[in-house]
Amino acid sequence: MSLLDKVCVITGAGSGIGRSIARRFKAEGGTLVLVDIDGPRLAKVADELEAEAVEMDVTDPDQVAALFDRPRVDVLCNNAGVLDKLTPLAEVDDAMWRKVMSVNVDAPFMACRAVLPKMMEQGGGAIVNTCSAASLSGGRAGAAYTASKHALLGITRSIAWYYGPAGVRCNAMAPGAIQTKMQMRDIPHTGGMERYAAYFQTIPPHGKAMDVAEVALFLASDASRYVNGAVVPVDGGWNAF
Repeated sequence: MSLLDKVCVITGAGSGIGRSIARRFKAEGGTLVLVDIDGPRLAKVADELEAEAVEMDVTDPDQVAALFDRPRVDVLCNNAGVLDKLTPLAEVDDAMWRKVMSVNVDAPFMACRAVLPKMMEQGGGAIVNTCSAASLSGGRAGAAYTASKHALLGITRSIAWYYGPAGVRCNAMAPGAIQTKMQMRDIPHTGGMERYAAYFQTIPPHGKAMDVAEVALFLASDASRYVNGAVVPVDGGWNAF
């Protein structure tokens, strides 16, 4: 599943799943453009992998436009995301809603909009969006996060349908319970956690970030050349319950 000579842009690359994707892509020969808002973390990963680092806010239209002002992009991984602390809808304030939607929906929308003309001009490309188990059901996260990941899955399928004939493939991954610092950083909403706790026994053992990265590699590479508009659960069977 070689990425030799492919320019790969990965957002949220400073830690967690994004960092593992970057490491896996580098191992397969990809030329990496790593994006994150956290400069120190990003610099550490970029130095490790001898990659280009772009410290930026993925929700800023001007910065997104500048990111894709480059001769070629073969792979775009929209991986940057934020959680919502399992907050039920009636408890979601405007600030939380806007933040989650801005990072999880607006940012990948703008990135895809910016890269699509370039991919079509060069004859094709691959977009891999990090959705979530929450994009496939209603009981895997809070209201804002669940809505945002459903929206991202819709964007994925729309791009696949419309731009597939131009050689652009767009697929999504739906990670479940993955061991990352983002998953453990915030104290969850009490009510959301109480409701969620009843279903803890349905959660398979937590996966590793590299488990997701392996799927990202497949979807980004020519090995998945006939896969378009798909969502691949990476959840140990969680959504089978």
